[in-house]
Amino acid sequence: MDTLKCPECFAPVAPEDRFCEACGRNLLVRRTPLGGPTGPAQASCILCGSPDIDDEDYCTQCGRHQPSARDRVEYALGTVSGVSDRGKRRARNEDSMAFGHVAGKGVAAVVCDGVASSERAEQASQAAADAAVDVLLNALIDAADPEQAMVDAVAASCFAVEQLVEAEPVEPGGRGVAPSCTFVAALVTESAATIGWVGDSRAYWLAAEGSQQLTADDTWAAQLVAEGVLTEEQARTDRRAHVLSRWIGADAGPVVPQVVTLKPSGPGVFLLCSDGLHNYRPQPEDLQPLLPCGPEEFVKVALEAGGHDNITVVLVPFAPAEG
Repeated sequence: MDTLKCPECFAPVAPEDRFCEACGRNLLVRRTPLGGPTGPAQASCILCGSPDIDDEDYCTQCGRHQPSARDRVEYALGTVSGVSDRGKRRARNEDSMAFGHVAGKGVAAVVCDGVASSERAEQASQAAADAAVDVLLNALIDAADPEQAMVDAVAASCFAVEQLVEAEPVEPGGRGVAPSCTFVAALVTESAATIGWVGDSRAYWLAAEGSQQLTADDTWAAQLVAEGVLTEEQARTDRRAHVLSRWIGADAGPVVPQVVTLKPSGPGVFLLCSDGLHNYRPQPEDLQPLLPCGPEEFVKVALEAGGHDNITVVLVPFAPAEG
Protein backbone atom coordinates (compact mmCIF):
# COMPACT_ATOMS: atom_id res chain seq x y z
CA MET A 1 0.00 0.00 0.00
CA ASP A 2 1.35 3.45 -0.99
CA THR A 3 2.32 5.79 1.83
CA LEU A 4 0.23 8.97 1.95
CA LYS A 5 2.23 12.19 1.80
CA CYS A 6 1.52 15.83 2.51
CA PRO A 7 1.08 17.70 -0.83
CA GLU A 8 2.99 20.67 0.62
CA CYS A 9 6.12 19.16 2.23
CA PHE A 10 5.75 15.46 1.25
CA ALA A 11 6.04 14.28 4.85
CA PRO A 12 4.20 10.99 5.61
CA VAL A 13 0.61 11.45 6.84
CA ALA A 14 -2.11 9.07 8.01
CA PRO A 15 -5.55 8.76 6.34
CA GLU A 16 -7.26 10.14 9.46
CA ASP A 17 -4.95 13.18 9.76
CA ARG A 18 -6.54 16.59 9.17
CA PHE A 19 -3.27 18.52 9.38
CA CYS A 20 0.31 17.71 8.47
CA GLU A 21 2.38 17.55 11.67
CA ALA A 22 5.49 18.62 9.78
CA CYS A 23 4.28 21.82 8.08
CA GLY A 24 0.76 22.40 9.41
CA ARG A 25 -0.95 22.05 6.00
CA ASN A 26 -4.71 21.48 6.17
CA LEU A 27 -5.01 18.09 4.47
CA LEU A 28 -8.74 18.46 3.86
CA VAL A 29 -8.15 21.41 1.53
CA ARG A 30 -6.57 21.16 -1.91
CA ARG A 31 -6.28 24.01 -4.39
CA THR A 32 -4.40 25.17 -7.45
CA PRO A 33 -0.91 26.57 -6.73
CA LEU A 34 -0.69 30.13 -5.46
CA GLY A 35 0.32 32.26 -8.43
CA GLY A 36 -1.58 29.93 -10.74
CA PRO A 37 -0.82 26.63 -12.40
CA THR A 38 1.60 26.90 -15.30
CA GLY A 39 2.50 24.83 -18.31
CA PRO A 40 5.92 23.25 -18.87
CA ALA A 41 8.83 25.69 -18.88
CA GLN A 42 10.70 26.21 -22.14
CA ALA A 43 13.92 24.17 -21.76
CA SER A 44 15.72 25.61 -24.75
CA CYS A 45 15.31 28.32 -27.37
CA ILE A 46 12.82 27.45 -30.09
CA LEU A 47 15.07 29.17 -32.66
CA CYS A 48 18.72 28.43 -31.81
CA GLY A 49 18.40 25.67 -29.20
CA SER A 50 20.29 27.55 -26.50
CA PRO A 51 19.33 26.58 -22.92
CA ASP A 52 19.97 30.14 -21.70
CA ILE A 53 16.50 31.66 -21.24
CA ASP A 54 16.20 34.73 -18.99
CA ASP A 55 13.46 35.55 -16.47
CA GLU A 56 11.46 37.43 -19.10
CA ASP A 57 11.45 34.45 -21.51
CA TYR A 58 14.06 35.81 -23.93
CA CYS A 59 16.96 33.75 -25.27
CA THR A 60 20.20 35.38 -24.15
CA GLN A 61 21.98 34.07 -27.25
CA CYS A 62 19.72 35.08 -30.15
CA GLY A 63 17.18 37.30 -28.42
CA ARG A 64 14.12 35.27 -29.51
CA HIS A 65 11.14 35.54 -27.17
CA GLN A 66 10.06 32.11 -25.94
CA PRO A 67 6.57 30.77 -25.32
CA SER A 68 5.51 31.57 -21.77
CA ALA A 69 4.62 28.87 -19.27
CA ARG A 70 1.22 30.61 -19.06
CA ASP A 71 0.52 30.25 -22.78
CA ARG A 72 -1.16 26.88 -22.28
CA VAL A 73 -2.13 25.66 -18.82
CA GLU A 74 -4.02 22.47 -17.98
CA TYR A 75 -4.87 21.47 -14.42
CA ALA A 76 -7.12 18.93 -12.73
CA LEU A 77 -8.00 18.51 -9.08
CA GLY A 78 -10.26 15.55 -8.44
CA THR A 79 -13.25 15.94 -10.73
CA VAL A 80 -12.67 19.67 -11.30
CA SER A 81 -10.54 20.59 -14.31
CA GLY A 82 -9.51 23.67 -16.23
CA VAL A 83 -7.60 24.79 -19.31
CA SER A 84 -6.32 28.28 -20.09
CA ASP A 85 -4.89 29.05 -23.54
CA ARG A 86 -3.30 32.19 -25.01
CA GLY A 87 -5.24 31.79 -28.24
CA LYS A 88 -3.93 32.60 -31.72
CA ARG A 89 -3.85 36.40 -31.75
CA ARG A 90 -2.86 37.62 -28.29
CA ALA A 91 0.77 38.25 -27.32
CA ARG A 92 0.26 36.71 -23.87
CA ASN A 93 -2.32 34.93 -21.75
CA GLU A 94 -3.98 37.41 -19.41
CA ASP A 95 -6.65 34.97 -18.17
CA SER A 96 -6.28 33.19 -14.83
CA MET A 97 -8.03 30.38 -13.00
CA ALA A 98 -7.99 29.08 -9.44
CA PHE A 99 -9.99 26.27 -7.90
CA GLY A 100 -9.96 23.88 -4.98
CA HIS A 101 -12.06 21.62 -2.81
CA VAL A 102 -12.64 20.91 0.85
CA ALA A 103 -13.16 17.22 1.57
CA GLY A 104 -16.77 16.51 2.36
CA LYS A 105 -17.75 20.17 1.97
CA GLY A 106 -17.61 21.27 -1.65
CA VAL A 107 -15.74 23.01 -4.44
CA ALA A 108 -14.76 26.62 -5.18
CA ALA A 109 -13.69 27.80 -8.63
CA VAL A 110 -12.78 31.21 -10.08
CA VAL A 111 -12.01 32.50 -13.58
CA CYS A 112 -10.69 36.03 -14.12
CA ASP A 113 -9.92 37.73 -17.43
CA GLY A 114 -7.35 40.53 -17.33
CA VAL A 115 -8.50 43.69 -19.13
CA ALA A 116 -6.07 43.94 -22.04
CA SER A 117 -6.00 47.74 -22.08
CA SER A 118 -4.89 47.92 -18.43
CA GLU A 119 -1.47 47.63 -16.82
CA ARG A 120 -0.25 44.16 -15.69
CA ALA A 121 -3.54 42.53 -16.67
CA GLU A 122 -2.26 38.98 -16.16
CA GLN A 123 -1.08 39.84 -12.63
CA ALA A 124 -4.44 41.42 -11.85
CA SER A 125 -6.40 38.37 -12.97
CA GLN A 126 -4.21 35.93 -11.04
CA ALA A 127 -4.17 38.02 -7.86
CA ALA A 128 -7.96 38.32 -8.00
CA ALA A 129 -8.48 34.60 -8.62
CA ASP A 130 -6.12 33.51 -5.83
CA ALA A 131 -7.62 35.90 -3.29
CA ALA A 132 -11.18 34.89 -4.11
CA VAL A 133 -10.67 31.14 -4.05
CA ASP A 134 -9.08 31.33 -0.59
CA VAL A 135 -12.12 33.19 0.76
CA LEU A 136 -14.51 30.70 -0.82
CA LEU A 137 -12.62 27.66 0.47
CA ASN A 138 -12.63 29.12 3.97
CA ALA A 139 -16.37 29.67 3.64
CA LEU A 140 -16.78 25.96 2.84
CA ILE A 141 -14.72 25.01 5.90
CA ASP A 142 -16.79 27.29 8.15
CA ALA A 143 -20.14 26.45 6.49
CA ALA A 144 -20.62 30.20 6.01
CA ASP A 145 -23.45 31.78 4.03
CA PRO A 146 -22.45 31.22 0.37
CA GLU A 147 -23.89 34.45 -1.02
CA GLN A 148 -22.12 36.55 1.60
CA ALA A 149 -18.97 34.53 0.93
CA MET A 150 -19.19 35.51 -2.74
CA VAL A 151 -19.45 39.18 -1.79
CA ASP A 152 -16.46 38.76 0.52
CA ALA A 153 -14.52 36.97 -2.24
CA VAL A 154 -14.97 39.88 -4.62
CA ALA A 155 -13.94 42.32 -1.89
CA ALA A 156 -10.75 40.28 -1.38
CA SER A 157 -10.13 40.28 -5.14
CA CYS A 158 -10.56 44.05 -5.31
CA PHE A 159 -8.09 44.54 -2.45
CA ALA A 160 -5.54 42.19 -4.06
CA VAL A 161 -5.70 44.02 -7.39
CA GLU A 162 -5.47 47.42 -5.70
CA GLN A 163 -2.24 46.31 -4.05
CA LEU A 164 -0.64 45.94 -7.48
CA VAL A 165 -0.96 49.68 -7.99
CA GLU A 166 0.68 50.41 -4.65
CA ALA A 167 3.43 47.83 -5.21
CA GLU A 168 4.29 49.00 -8.73
CA PRO A 169 3.01 52.54 -9.36
CA VAL A 170 2.66 53.49 -13.00
CA GLU A 171 5.68 55.47 -14.16
CA PRO A 172 5.31 58.91 -15.78
CA GLY A 173 4.56 58.46 -19.45
CA GLY A 174 3.00 55.03 -18.93
CA ARG A 175 -0.52 54.16 -19.98
CA GLY A 176 -1.72 54.86 -16.48
CA VAL A 177 -4.63 52.43 -16.68
CA ALA A 178 -4.99 50.64 -13.35
CA PRO A 179 -4.63 46.81 -13.38
CA SER A 180 -8.08 45.33 -13.77
CA CYS A 181 -9.98 42.16 -14.63
CA THR A 182 -13.37 40.51 -14.84
CA PHE A 183 -14.54 37.84 -12.40
CA VAL A 184 -16.79 34.79 -12.28
CA ALA A 185 -16.88 32.19 -9.52
CA ALA A 186 -18.82 29.17 -8.33
CA LEU A 187 -19.21 27.80 -4.81
CA VAL A 188 -20.64 24.30 -5.18
CA THR A 189 -21.82 21.92 -2.45
CA GLU A 190 -23.64 18.59 -2.70
CA SER A 191 -27.01 20.35 -2.81
CA ALA A 192 -26.58 23.82 -4.32
CA ALA A 193 -24.34 26.21 -6.21
CA THR A 194 -23.80 29.92 -5.74
CA ILE A 195 -22.51 31.91 -8.72
CA GLY A 196 -21.05 35.42 -8.53
CA TRP A 197 -19.70 37.65 -11.26
CA VAL A 198 -18.37 41.07 -12.22
CA GLY A 199 -17.82 41.86 -15.89
CA ASP A 200 -18.33 39.61 -18.91
CA SER A 201 -16.79 36.30 -17.87
CA ARG A 202 -19.65 33.80 -17.73
CA ALA A 203 -21.08 30.78 -15.95
CA TYR A 204 -23.33 28.18 -17.57
CA TRP A 205 -25.23 25.17 -16.28
CA LEU A 206 -24.98 22.27 -18.73
CA ALA A 207 -27.21 19.24 -18.25
CA ALA A 208 -28.91 16.58 -20.34
CA GLU A 209 -32.32 17.93 -19.29
CA GLY A 210 -31.45 21.43 -20.46
CA SER A 211 -28.76 24.09 -20.18
CA GLN A 212 -28.81 27.76 -19.24
CA GLN A 213 -26.61 30.80 -18.95
CA LEU A 214 -26.39 31.80 -15.29
CA THR A 215 -24.76 35.21 -15.63
CA ALA A 216 -25.65 38.47 -17.38
CA ASP A 217 -22.73 40.39 -18.89
CA ASP A 218 -21.78 43.68 -17.26
CA THR A 219 -21.23 45.44 -20.58
CA TRP A 220 -22.49 48.48 -22.42
CA ALA A 221 -24.14 46.27 -25.04
CA ALA A 222 -25.89 43.98 -22.56
CA GLN A 223 -27.28 47.00 -20.75
CA LEU A 224 -28.76 48.39 -23.98
CA VAL A 225 -30.23 45.00 -24.85
CA ALA A 226 -31.87 44.85 -21.41
CA GLU A 227 -33.30 48.33 -22.03
CA GLY A 228 -34.64 47.31 -25.44
CA VAL A 229 -32.41 49.73 -27.35
CA LEU A 230 -30.50 46.99 -29.21
CA THR A 231 -31.31 43.47 -30.23
CA GLU A 232 -28.89 40.71 -29.18
CA GLU A 233 -27.68 40.41 -32.77
CA GLN A 234 -27.03 44.17 -33.01
CA ALA A 235 -25.19 44.08 -29.70
CA ARG A 236 -22.92 41.21 -30.76
CA THR A 237 -21.77 43.05 -33.90
CA ASP A 238 -21.42 46.51 -32.37
CA ARG A 239 -17.80 47.64 -31.93
CA ARG A 240 -18.63 48.70 -28.36
CA ALA A 241 -20.05 45.29 -27.46
CA HIS A 242 -17.24 44.44 -25.02
CA VAL A 243 -17.02 47.79 -23.24
CA LEU A 244 -17.37 46.86 -19.57
CA SER A 245 -19.81 48.59 -17.28
CA ARG A 246 -18.39 46.87 -14.16
CA TRP A 247 -14.97 45.37 -13.46
CA ILE A 248 -12.47 44.71 -10.67
CA GLY A 249 -9.69 47.28 -10.41
CA ALA A 250 -8.38 50.26 -8.49
CA ASP A 251 -10.33 52.56 -10.82
CA ALA A 252 -13.59 50.60 -10.59
CA GLY A 253 -15.00 52.17 -7.43
CA PRO A 254 -17.04 50.06 -4.97
CA VAL A 255 -17.80 46.66 -6.51
CA VAL A 256 -20.49 44.23 -5.37
CA PRO A 257 -21.00 41.12 -7.48
CA GLN A 258 -24.24 39.93 -8.94
CA VAL A 259 -25.03 36.64 -7.19
CA VAL A 260 -27.43 33.77 -7.89
CA THR A 261 -27.98 30.47 -6.09
CA LEU A 262 -29.57 27.42 -7.66
CA LYS A 263 -30.34 23.85 -6.62
CA PRO A 264 -30.27 21.57 -9.65
CA SER A 265 -32.48 18.51 -9.37
CA GLY A 266 -30.24 16.33 -11.52
CA PRO A 267 -26.60 15.92 -12.55
CA GLY A 268 -24.76 18.31 -14.78
CA VAL A 269 -21.71 20.52 -15.09
CA PHE A 270 -21.05 24.11 -14.10
CA LEU A 271 -18.95 25.84 -16.77
CA LEU A 272 -16.94 28.97 -15.96
CA CYS A 273 -15.30 30.71 -18.91
CA SER A 274 -13.75 33.88 -20.22
CA ASP A 275 -15.13 35.60 -23.32
CA GLY A 276 -12.58 33.78 -25.46
CA LEU A 277 -15.05 30.89 -25.48
CA HIS A 278 -18.46 32.56 -25.40
CA ASN A 279 -17.53 34.95 -28.22
CA TYR A 280 -17.86 31.86 -30.43
CA ARG A 281 -20.40 29.77 -28.50
CA PRO A 282 -22.57 32.33 -26.69
CA GLN A 283 -25.80 30.38 -26.22
CA PRO A 284 -26.32 27.42 -23.85
CA GLU A 285 -27.55 25.32 -26.77
CA ASP A 286 -24.26 26.06 -28.56
CA LEU A 287 -22.39 24.46 -25.64
CA GLN A 288 -24.81 21.59 -25.01
CA PRO A 289 -23.15 19.19 -27.52
CA LEU A 290 -19.89 19.49 -25.57
CA LEU A 291 -21.47 18.32 -22.30
CA PRO A 292 -19.63 14.96 -22.24
CA CYS A 293 -16.26 16.61 -23.00
CA GLY A 294 -13.43 17.92 -20.86
CA PRO A 295 -12.26 21.56 -20.90
CA GLU A 296 -9.73 20.75 -23.62
CA GLU A 297 -12.53 20.25 -26.14
CA PHE A 298 -14.23 23.54 -25.23
CA VAL A 299 -10.94 25.37 -25.76
CA LYS A 300 -10.33 23.51 -29.00
CA VAL A 301 -13.69 24.71 -30.35
CA ALA A 302 -12.72 28.34 -29.69
CA LEU A 303 -9.28 27.89 -31.23
CA GLU A 304 -10.72 26.30 -34.36
CA ALA A 305 -13.23 29.14 -34.65
CA GLY A 306 -10.43 31.71 -34.71
CA GLY A 307 -8.95 31.95 -31.21
CA HIS A 308 -8.88 35.76 -31.32
CA ASP A 309 -8.71 36.07 -27.53
CA ASN A 310 -7.38 34.21 -24.49
CA ILE A 311 -9.59 31.23 -23.66
CA THR A 312 -10.16 29.80 -20.19
CA VAL A 313 -12.60 27.05 -19.25
CA VAL A 314 -13.16 25.45 -15.83
CA LEU A 315 -15.64 22.59 -15.40
CA VAL A 316 -17.20 21.66 -12.05
CA PRO A 317 -19.32 18.47 -12.21
CA PHE A 318 -22.40 18.34 -9.99
CA ALA A 319 -24.47 15.45 -8.74
CA PRO A 320 -27.16 16.20 -6.14
CA ALA A 321 -27.02 14.26 -2.90
CA GLU A 322 -29.52 11.42 -2.68
CA GLY A 323 -32.61 12.38 -0.71
